[in-house]
Amino acid sequence: MARGRNPTSHDVARLAGVSRTTVSLVLNNVPDTHITAETRQRVLEAARELNYYPDVTARRLASGRTHTIALVWHRGPDRAYRDAFLPGLLQGIASAARHYGDHVLFRPIEPDEPDDGYVELARGRHADGLILSGPRSDDDHLLQLHAEGYPLVLHGQLPGAGIPSVDVDNVRGALAAVEHLLALGHRRIATISNAPLAYTASAQRLQGYRQALQAAGLPYDEGLVALGNFDEESGRAAMQRLLARPERPTALFAASDTVAMGALRAIREAGLRVPGDIAVASFDDIAAARFITPALTTVHVPTFGLGWSAAELLLQIIAQEAPAQTQVLLDTELIVRESCGAAP
Repeated sequence: MARGRNPTSHDVARLAGVSRTTVSLVLNNVPDTHITAETRQRVLEAARELNYYPDVTARRLASGRTHTIALVWHRGPDRAYRDAFLPGLLQGIASAARHYGDHVLFRPIEPDEPDDGYVELARGRHADGLILSGPRSDDDHLLQLHAEGYPLVLHGQLPGAGIPSVDVDNVRGALAAVEHLLALGHRRIATISNAPLAYTASAQRLQGYRQALQAAGLPYDEGLVALGNFDEESGRAAMQRLLARPERPTALFAASDTVAMGALRAIREAGLRVPGDIAVASFDDIAAARFITPALTTVHVPTFGLGWSAAELLLQIIAQEAPAQTQVLLDTELIVRESCGAAP
């Protein structure tokens, strides 16, 4: 090979003693080619020795695939890259994709971007399939893509849509957190949602809150319900409104740790103590939850497992395999720390 020239498939073929067609079939992992294991190993060793990587465009032409899956995140870039939940999820997706020889494209969607902001990824075949995190009940474009047969997996649920999904049991997790506050003697328990209620996870966590109150024989008071919007500032503003009520709550269930952090600041700014004046329980168990003061009692969500399971399910669908199940629910666990006032 001439000095300074990038290696080509012809160089790999010559070193391995096979045809360029065989090199293409092996390196693009084209199924059903009846290439022997010994020949396949020679090609892989030759490519490694020459530091040869097949051109992405050539791979697409050879296999009909981009070998890329996309994660669509329902937050704008500013919020997305500050979201403490995202790294674990993305790490799980990337690890599974790498295991299958694929890459991951990350696409955050601005709050004011049309709901079809991700459709170009699908229709333009920039990715072989999408994982959409945070599905909305009013997203008709998602239903249309599913009807067209485009490979989709939801991180979250959209009941009745029939779209494959991976999630935790949001209702049961929220129920456990509020039951814990009830067991500590609280009867005036407020809640702040993690997001607008058009997002199914937000609606389900509110449902768990309501079920816990109902089981305890307590009325559902809309005055104790406030809406968050993914970030700390929305939690702070929501908590300020709850504290301004004539009779303030004695406990709070915040439907995400991020929203809870904003609520904690509002409580401190009001001259109140956690858990002395207001007990707090939350949801997600992000990395910072154990290090803030007081450490958050929260529902642990297995973010890496969610990411891995979503990517694995999507890649099985793309490969036209039959997944063992298409609606996956992973377990949560209530982690008791200082913010609720109970001894760990």
